[in-house]
Amino acid sequence: MPNRDQVVRQVLAAIEWETRNDGQNSPIGLTFSAGTLMLVGEVANIAAKKRALKAAAGVDGVRAIADHLRVAAGSTPGDGATRDAVCKLLAGSIDFRNCGLHARVKGLLETLQDAGPEASGTIEVAVEDGVVTLSGQVISLSHKRLAGVLAWWAQGCRDVVNALAVVPSEEDNDHEIVDALHLVLEADPYVHADRIGIGSTDHVVTLEGVVSSHGEKSRAEMDAWYLYAVDGVINRLEVR
Repeated sequence: MPNRDQVVRQVLAAIEWETRNDGQNSPIGLTFSAGTLMLVGEVANIAAKKRALKAAAGVDGVRAIADHLRVAAGSTPGDGATRDAVCKLLAGSIDFRNCGLHARVKGLLETLQDAGPEASGTIEVAVEDGVVTLSGQVISLSHKRLAGVLAWWAQGCRDVVNALAVVPSEEDNDHEIVDALHLVLEADPYVHADRIGIGSTDHVVTLEGVVSSHGEKSRAEMDAWYLYAVDGVINRLEVR
């Protein structure tokens, strides 16, 4: 069993290697004790965050990870504005029109949307220091994943804790990830979903097709990274 200093050195080396193409320049703080590794700091984007977590988890001796990595958000509008933006995106999505929608404001729960006649769940939104927490329940894993991506789209969001329960429960698989990403890309006004092919193997997404700009290519890739339980993205989109 490697000692604490060895684990920390190996994790730092693994993270540096994994995030080398993600524009990750800020140092990540590490604390390791009794098999639990805590990661603290700011990362360039969601890809750098997930790659860092995956790299750390693969180091011998790391049994659990406490994730306190936050994505750089630039100038932030404040937690209230971020919370309102998340709620607006959820309320504007046809997939959540029958969901109850609530916001946690200064410790109090405000109802923004009552559940429809065919209730499809309830979502509570809270934001603290740019971290969006989604709690409640939805009817499918696709809804859980879509809600999480909509939260990531909100200005000022630095991380998403997606604690939504799926009722009835569903077994996750790659087909579910593909279905969820189709929903996300169709909801994204900045990409042409019909031009993008999606595959997934062992929770690693592959994007293929033709897009009109490098910005659209990057946007589609970030949408895939934002998905709950996606571990990697291979971007083969061509710009024409």
